[in-house]
Amino acid sequence: METTELSLQDRRVLNEFQHHFPLSSAPYAELAERLGSSEEEVIGQIKRLKKAGLISRVGAVIQPHTIGYSTLAAMAVPTEKIEAAVKVINRLPQVNHNYEREDEMNLWFVVTAEDEADLGQILAQLEDDSGYPVHSFPMVRDFHIDLGFSLDWKHPYNSSSNQVHPAAFS
Repeated sequence: METTELSLQDRRVLNEFQHHFPLSSAPYAELAERLGSSEEEVIGQIKRLKKAGLISRVGAVIQPHTIGYSTLAAMAVPTEKIEAAVKVINRLPQVNHNYEREDEMNLWFVVTAEDEADLGQILAQLEDDSGYPVHSFPMVRDFHIDLGFSLDWKHPYNSSSNQVHPAAFS
């Protein structure tokens, strides 16, 4: 696995980006001001970090079922067919969080749609296009968790300085 060295400024940008991204007409300028940098430098850093695979997407996280429907979906795909199935799944803009697991149902992803009927059509399309059944696991109860990762530790390999706060479990 290839690693990327993160400067202190990279870590600061990633922390602000994950936890305090401004909702304003000039969010990158606001980030830059907080970080003591320029808007162009922050945009350049974010582009570089995205290209390095450290940022997967730039976008809002919307409370589930407030503006549409979504479901966690899974498929059981033979290992030798995973790449072909992933290509089928990734063609749809309504799919995100696509990942492989070591289990019978080994391909998991989130599907979003305008409404429940649209969601059903998308899942049926995925089944038809991939040739494998899609299992839908809609959210029953919402658990809010912070999906960000703090990058404030002094040394990236020192786990004792990167402890989880007890409030994370309450």
